[in-house]
Amino acid sequence: MTDSENTPDGDVKSQTPYAYHLEYYSDDGVLRPEFVERIKQAVEERDANILIALITPLHGSDLGEILSAVDPSTRKDLVELAGNDFDFSALTEVDESIRLEVVNALPNAKVALALDELDSDDAVYILEDMTAEDREEILGQMPFHESVRLRRSLEYPEETAGRRMQTEFVAVPPFWTIGQSIDYLREADNLPDRFHEIYVVTPQFELIGSMDLDRLLKAKRNQNVSEIQNDTQHPIRANMDQEEAAQIFEKYDLLSAAVIDESNRLVGVMTIDDIVDVIHQEAEEDIRRMAGLGDEEISDKMLEAVKSRFSWLLINLATAILASVVIGMFDATIDEMVALAILMPIVASMGGNAGTQTMTVAVRALATRDIDIYNAGRVILRELNIGVFNGLFFALIIGPVTALWFDNWGLGVVISIAMLINMVSAAAAGIFIPLILDRLDIDPAIASSVFVTTITDIMGFAAFLGLAALWLGLA
Repeated sequence: MTDSENTPDGDVKSQTPYAYHLEYYSDDGVLRPEFVERIKQAVEERDANILIALITPLHGSDLGEILSAVDPSTRKDLVELAGNDFDFSALTEVDESIRLEVVNALPNAKVALALDELDSDDAVYILEDMTAEDREEILGQMPFHESVRLRRSLEYPEETAGRRMQTEFVAVPPFWTIGQSIDYLREADNLPDRFHEIYVVTPQFELIGSMDLDRLLKAKRNQNVSEIQNDTQHPIRANMDQEEAAQIFEKYDLLSAAVIDESNRLVGVMTIDDIVDVIHQEAEEDIRRMAGLGDEEISDKMLEAVKSRFSWLLINLATAILASVVIGMFDATIDEMVALAILMPIVASMGGNAGTQTMTVAVRALATRDIDIYNAGRVILRELNIGVFNGLFFALIIGPVTALWFDNWGLGVVISIAMLINMVSAAAAGIFIPLILDRLDIDPAIASSVFVTTITDIMGFAAFLGLAALWLGLA
C-alpha cells in the first residue's frame, strides 16, 4: 500500500503534519468548514478509510471541535465508523451533553477498553458524568489496577484536586542511586507518557521530596537520590478545591504539583494542562452564574435551557415589580411632568451599568483571592471614590443636556443630583454585596447581580423622583 492510498484525494497521509495543518486549519487555528464537510461526507458515505485518514492526525481538541460542529446523528455514526481509531480524549473537550450522548451510544465494553488507554484524569472526567450503573459496569470491565485507581479518584468530591489529578506518576525511594533511578525510567513499562518531576517517597509512600528531570540527568550515577532531592514545594491536598489549586500554580509558577492525602501519602499529580482547564472552567462558570445561567451549556436542549433560566428570570421579575412599586409611589409627580418618564431610564441604566462594573471587579477579585482582610478597606474606599467621581462627571454632562433638551434648568439640577446619588449607591452595592455574600459563604457570582440590580433601580428611581417631587412641591 502506498502512502497516499485510501486517503481523500490521495494526499492526506503523504503530507507532513505542518502541510496538513496549513490545509485544514485557518490562520487563527480553527478547522476550516470545508474540512468538516469532508468528514461529514465520509460519514454519510460510510467510508471508514477516508474518515480515519482525516481524523487520525487531529489533536483531541480538534476532534472535539468536529463533534460539536456536526449534528447528533452524524456524531454517533462518526464514532462508530472510526472504531478503535477514535480518540476518546476528544470527549474531554466537549460539553457534558455531547460527551454523554457519545458514550451512551456505545457499548460499555467498548468504552471500558477506550478509557483504559487514557490518562487517569481524562478517564475520570468522562466517567464522573455517567450514571452510577453504567460507571460501575465500565469499571468492572477494566483491568483491576486501573479500576482501583479510577475508583479512588472518583471518591473525592467534584471540583477538587483529587478529581483532577493524574494517578500516573514516577516515585523512587531516597536510598536509590541516580543510576538506579535512570535505569528504572528506561526499563519500566508503566510510566506516564509525560512527566516533569520524580517524587521521592518512603516505603509507605509518604512524600518527602522531589527531583526535577534536569537535576537528575546532571547528577552522577553513584550519588544517592537523597543527596540531590528538593523539599517538595507546595504539595496540594487531594480534597482541596480545584480553584484553590489553580491559585497555587499561578502564585508559584508551577508546572506540576504533588497531590497528597490526609496522611501525607502521594496519591497523584496535577499538571499545568489540568490547571489551564480549571482556570477556563471556573471563569466560564462565574460568568454563567452572574448571568443566572447555572450550569447551562451551548449544546443543551431547548427545554433544559428554558428550565435553567426560568427560576432566575422569575426572581428578576419579582425585583422589577419592586422597582415598579417605587415608581408607583410617585405617580402624581410623573403626571405633573411627563419629562420625568422620559428621563427615568437614563438614571436606571447608568446606575445598573456602574453597579455591574463594580460587582464584576469584586466577584472576580474574591474568586482569585485578590481581596483579603488586609486590603478590603482600601478596595472599598477605591470603589466608592470611583462612584463619586463618575457621578460628578456624568452629572455635569446630563444636567446641561437635560436643561437644554426640556428648556428647564431646575430639571437639569434634579437629574444631576440623582445621577450622583445613584452612581455612589451603585458603587456601594457593587462592592458591599459580593463581600457580604462571600462572608456568609454564599457564592457571590450566583446571587450578586440580582441584588445589585434591585438596589440600583430602587435608589435611582427613588432619588430622581423624590427630588423631582420636592422640586415640584408635591412631596
